[in-house]
Amino acid sequence: MKLIVKALELTGTVDAQRQLHLDEPLPFMGPSRVRVLILVTEEQEITEDEWLRAAASNSAFDFLQNPAEDIYTLDDGKPFHDEG
Repeated sequence: MKLIVKALELTGTVDAQRQLHLDEPLPFMGPSRVRVLILVTEEQEITEDEWLRAAASNSAFDFLQNPAEDIYTLDDGKPFHDEG
């Protein structure tokens, strides 16, 4: 028997009794066992240092280490001095 897993993305709310209430009905009929993955939004802002650390260690930017990508020099453009 081949087991097929289908993923659905739905939103909902957890009430004061820790019960999950979906914003809309499930798109299939039960009864059926399901696996539930809860993604919780954190209210905390990420700091600039955390963003910079994450970007510096992200392999998506590895191509910037290629010397062929280093196309600008200090003589390019005009200096920017923020008055703010």
